Amino acid sequence: MTGLNTGKRALVTGGAGLIGSHLVDLLVRERWKVRILDNLEPNTHKLGRPSWVNSEAEFVQGDLRDRETMTSALRDMDVVFHQAAYGGYMPEIAKYVDVNSLGTAQMLEIIREENLPIRKVVVASSQAVYSEGAGNCPKHGVVFPPVRQVEQLRAADWAVHCPICHEVTASVPTPEIAPVGGETVYGLTKVDQEKLVLLWGKQSGVPTVALRYSCTYGPRQSIFNPYTGVIAIFCTRLLNDLPPVLYEDGEQTRDFSFVEDIARANLLVAESDKLDGLPVNVGSQIGVPIREVAEQISDALGIRIESEVNGEFRPGEMRHLTSGTERIQAAGYKPQVDLAEGIRRYLDWIRQQGDVKDYFSEAADILRTKGIVHSITK
Repeated sequence: MTGLNTGKRALVTGGAGLIGSHLVDLLVRERWKVRILDNLEPNTHKLGRPSWVNSEAEFVQGDLRDRETMTSALRDMDVVFHQAAYGGYMPEIAKYVDVNSLGTAQMLEIIREENLPIRKVVVASSQAVYSEGAGNCPKHGVVFPPVRQVEQLRAADWAVHCPICHEVTASVPTPEIAPVGGETVYGLTKVDQEKLVLLWGKQSGVPTVALRYSCTYGPRQSIFNPYTGVIAIFCTRLLNDLPPVLYEDGEQTRDFSFVEDIARANLLVAESDKLDGLPVNVGSQIGVPIREVAEQISDALGIRIESEVNGEFRPGEMRHLTSGTERIQAAGYKPQVDLAEGIRRYLDWIRQQGDVKDYFSEAADILRTKGIVHSITK
């Protein structure tokens, strides 16, 4: 049985942001009636409402934490794409919980208490819900190691060890059955969001899906926010003749997804019932070393500055994470934009943004002061 037909009404929270705005564009093209709710968070939207907000969508500037605003935004909607979140490696704790955890809980409460006829909720989760992903131990096969301890990282031991025999593991794609916990405040609140939505869906009978995005990038990724988006950060550094900064040794790997592919994944799960009630990885199943990403961007820009490694690390950050995507592939998903093409398209966009400043240097000092970034013991 097919789920929702096109031409329905959707609320996209965070609809002015990277993923939300591309999703809005896709929905409008597919003849959905779309309402955007976005508070234009200054860290991300330093210049206010961006020019790319789709003129064919209804735009509501407001905070999802405001009950009256959220209630109004939800009225007359069929589907909620809950993309809004406070993200990245920022030092706040209470704001993460307030926006991501409590904001999501209140949204679900409103739908139930107001008896709103919402037919599906798709929530943006993240690969940050995992600890260290999956590893292959030469003795014990596929294992799910716990997060690396600060003491290990201070000794510059970056490897992921088997939890049984402590042998070094090799990274393999992480399936949705891997344990989740969240080892950063952001990751913890993403666990909250997806568990709240999936549990509420079972209780209410409303279909829900939690999409665990891999590292998402592409045009419209904020050039102002120095705490999130490694590709955007590397670009702004290089464009200011500054070296990309690599944590650990730069050999950690990430699975990258182009933003338009993420938008397509949202539409797919909204229109199908095959993944209802499930957490679902969205990624490329390809792990790319962060050092290699910096080199690709440097080559594409023609600005060849060697990356900087300072012996710094971020506690709770996973070493390797490649998303196992068999679940969403079985529903018909296939990424269409590879990393090289995606970087090219992002650089075409960033070149049109005028004077691009470096915001990372000041932010890095704040992260050190707040204990988000640590150094190895020399």
